[in-house]
Amino acid sequence: MTSRSSDAVATRWTREQIRAARLMPLLPLLERHRLSLTETGAGNYLVREYPGLIVKDCYWRWPERGLAGNAIDFGTQVLHLSFHQAMRELLTA
Repeated sequence: MTSRSSDAVATRWTREQIRAARLMPLLPLLERHRLSLTETGAGNYLVREYPGLIVKDCYWRWPERGLAGNAIDFGTQVLHLSFHQAMRELLTA
């Protein structure tokens, strides 16, 4: 069994935990990953390491790639974490 599949078996997330993780602010996660942020106004930030990526609160948009989503999506689609890794990073910060 791979570590990813054993992760899935070992952890069951409740709907409330998933809902809470989706709404977690992204700035602390970005800071833990040592990503450089530039504030552009109105609470929006550009992420230098990902040109064109805009984050605000718990949401993000990457217009050039046609991507957007919540905090969990950021973990899985931008940082390439597994769902379980993203959940852990968002909820145990």
